[in-house]
Amino acid sequence: MKNKQNLHIHSTYADGKDQPEAMIQTAMERGFDSIGFSEHSYMEFSDYPHQMTVAKMADYVREIRALQTKYADQIDIFCGLEYEMYSNVPTDGMDYLIGSVHYLDINGQIVGFDRGLPETLTYIEKYFGGDGMAFSKKYFETIAQLPKKGNFDIVGHFDIHTKHNETAGFVDTMTPEYLQAGYEAIHALKGKIPLFEVNTGAISRGYRKTPYPQLEFLKEFKRCGFGAIITSDCHDRNDIDCSYTQAEALLKAAGFCTKWILTGEGFKEVGL
Repeated sequence: MKNKQNLHIHSTYADGKDQPEAMIQTAMERGFDSIGFSEHSYMEFSDYPHQMTVAKMADYVREIRALQTKYADQIDIFCGLEYEMYSNVPTDGMDYLIGSVHYLDINGQIVGFDRGLPETLTYIEKYFGGDGMAFSKKYFETIAQLPKKGNFDIVGHFDIHTKHNETAGFVDTMTPEYLQAGYEAIHALKGKIPLFEVNTGAISRGYRKTPYPQLEFLKEFKRCGFGAIITSDCHDRNDIDCSYTQAEALLKAAGFCTKWILTGEGFKEVGL
């Protein structure tokens, strides 16, 4: 694969299994031209044990910059952040930002939905009366607000709320009602965030058989002029290029002929 890149990588600075340098070494072994680390932003409202504190974020940036220098003649390395929509931390000095939604505002309470299957089903029952469509609409309404929170480069895992849907079937993702809710979110993001990711992370962890987002949304992103990147949302270096061939094929099926990669001069469009 030409211009092989992964900009969605989590190390031991957040909820990943491996040290940054180990992930870099695996990336080189797998033929990557470049990678980017994108640890989770600090969320003061959350008790998630693996998130970075503000102080830890400074250590993270310092180490990634040092590794950039160490491996400068072997692989390009970028330092980014996966910014949770409800975070409130500075993002100065980052090479790129992924805007993501893992929490929803439920009557003024910020509550995380990106959990295991039992917790997700309990969440839908508790806050949406078991209505998976209502949950989905709330998610899409929320991700549509990302541009109000910052200047993001990439929309993260656009339909991550369906992580467990292949198993649990809490919403029919092919109904006009569901698709329209997703399309409206894409239209709200149009012209405000230039790129979205085809994310294979749920495949590597056994939750899904296909990447985010589903094909119908890929086609809508294409119609709306977004650029696509391919990532594996990597938390384990062994999954650093999980299902990349499948992701590329899915992009082609949606009508894409190109993808985007980050370079030292900014994002660049290249052929698939």
